[in-house]
Amino acid sequence: MKWEENIRKVVPYVAGEQPNKPNMIKLNTNECPYPPAPGVEKLAAELDCDALRLYPDSNTTLLVNALAEYYHVRPGQVFVGVGSDDVLSMAFMTFFNGEKPILFPDVTYSFYDVWAELYRIPYKTCPLDENWHIRPEDYKQPNGGVIFPNPNAPTGVLESLETVEEIIAANRDVIVIVDEAYVDFGGNSVLPLLEKYDNLLVVQTFSKSRAMAGLRIGFCIGSEKLIGYLNDVKFSFNSYTMNFPSQVLGVEAVKDDAYFKATTAKIVATRERVKRELKEMGFSFPDSRTNFIFATHETIPAKQIFQALREADIYVRYWDKPRISEYLRITVGTDEQMDRLTEFLRDYVMKHR
Repeated sequence: MKWEENIRKVVPYVAGEQPNKPNMIKLNTNECPYPPAPGVEKLAAELDCDALRLYPDSNTTLLVNALAEYYHVRPGQVFVGVGSDDVLSMAFMTFFNGEKPILFPDVTYSFYDVWAELYRIPYKTCPLDENWHIRPEDYKQPNGGVIFPNPNAPTGVLESLETVEEIIAANRDVIVIVDEAYVDFGGNSVLPLLEKYDNLLVVQTFSKSRAMAGLRIGFCIGSEKLIGYLNDVKFSFNSYTMNFPSQVLGVEAVKDDAYFKATTAKIVATRERVKRELKEMGFSFPDSRTNFIFATHETIPAKQIFQALREADIYVRYWDKPRISEYLRITVGTDEQMDRLTEFLRDYVMKHR
């Protein structure tokens, strides 16, 4: 059709399956298996629904101030978006506008190349090494910007602060984005490096460690100049991006630091236990510092295990892609959920050795 010539065509991001079955075990989208902080639940029941007829605060002032206080930065250094995907998308649109390609790993969050294609940003992927680590030397070539997750997804591998700083220091003339969606499960945030590097943007989310994926809250912290540019793009795109309930409930989540830390500690403890059990069954995996495990079996194909789990209403993530087609990404659920997973796998592996 003639009219199709002027349509922007992209290959979209494919999200994890969202099944809804009784007694299923859903371990495929890295959601938190525990509820949000008690204060969130209490306030949600008391929300003034009359406020829903009004536009929300376009500056998300209460949430920005809460995050600034929690992370010991100025409010002008905080940008809030509708999930970290929204924050990252805005950052791509704002900061990656040069003619040189942006750089990111070959095995990483699969939205990066989608945004690059959508916004017509040239890009180049840099291969992770054989142990799934970033090679800093790959990011010392001419580029139009750098982005990578730390810890990485889907591998779960954490890079040291020294490695991250080496990459930032080698790219002072472009924006470097560190995507810390999983940092609360055992990583060290690079936020302290903001004092040295005004070209660094650090992105985090409420979807994983704060158990609020359904409310879509993401944020980033950077220099006031970078955040100012981001806000200019946001207000040119949609002033009222975050709804009122997300703003006020997000503040409640930030307030309860004890619950936040207890929840992440439970997930980490379960993760380490399940690692040991999987290893006994013949699985191997990188040392995950996230709320998931990136596992491969020594003899049984990953796709076969994935399909068997699915038939048992246990959902994990599988990609039929180069380098990772023999791996499953398994979200860490509750102890009870993981017991059911390991019980199934133990039986399945025994029958297929």
